[in-house]
Amino acid sequence: MNKDIWTDRQVMLDESAFEFHHYLDIVPPKVEFHQHPFYELFFFLGGNVDYTIEGKTYKLRPGDILLTNSLDIHRPEIQPGKPYERIVIWLDDSFFHQLHDGDDLASCFTDAARKDYRRIRPEQSSLIRMRNLCNHISQAQNSQALGSKTLVYAYLFEFLVEVCRCYFNSSASAHEDVTEDDKINSVLTYIVQNITTNLSLDDIAEEFFISKFYLSRKFKQFTGMSIYQYIIKKRVTISRDLLRSGTPVTSACMECGFNDYSNYYKAFKREFGCSPSEFILSK
Repeated sequence: MNKDIWTDRQVMLDESAFEFHHYLDIVPPKVEFHQHPFYELFFFLGGNVDYTIEGKTYKLRPGDILLTNSLDIHRPEIQPGKPYERIVIWLDDSFFHQLHDGDDLASCFTDAARKDYRRIRPEQSSLIRMRNLCNHISQAQNSQALGSKTLVYAYLFEFLVEVCRCYFNSSASAHEDVTEDDKINSVLTYIVQNITTNLSLDDIAEEFFISKFYLSRKFKQFTGMSIYQYIIKKRVTISRDLLRSGTPVTSACMECGFNDYSNYYKAFKREFGCSPSEFILSK
């Protein structure tokens, strides 16, 4: 398979509704917490990686697959010593609109978010098929022969069918190598459900009958960021999706919990590198 050069770009450049990349890094890259305005399928092939998604940290084995959507804040923690190899597939909502009615290949992403468990650990036979399909996608993507673009789509659809079948047929034994905390999971759910309110550390600690100092320490331990950082990231992420769906800027600002537009503007630009209005124009 052809290898791509990794960059810290977190947005799609083309208009094909998907991107397929095969990365191999000898020196581990430094990746900050981020999110995408699309689905991401992360196919882990090698390295020493702990991957944190919304308060859960997954200890990855080669062959593991992670599924994230546009609201999931995530980051890999890559340790040196082994080459870091993975396949990353980005999929816009519009990609799935091409499918036949009834074939919802995005269902594994939405169900994983609903269950708050985003890893698949395929059996060996499925893993072999997936690796072969990724080879076919890579070859077709780099070919100029007639029909190559059609083959990319055909192989990618077949790959996603295999992923969905693996996801919905996976056993409970796949829920291994995960570090999490039930209390922090409840706090994360509470934050999302109350994102439009005036959330504060004191209020959240009082809601869960725990010390704010204990809460701060445990939250940082399991999510990798402070409660304040998480709330701001979640709010601007929600607002970005509102803007994509056509919500006016001022409405998106209020609906995601910002009471002051200037604070919203600064937070949005810091997170995404552009203002809310510039983001709308770039869609």
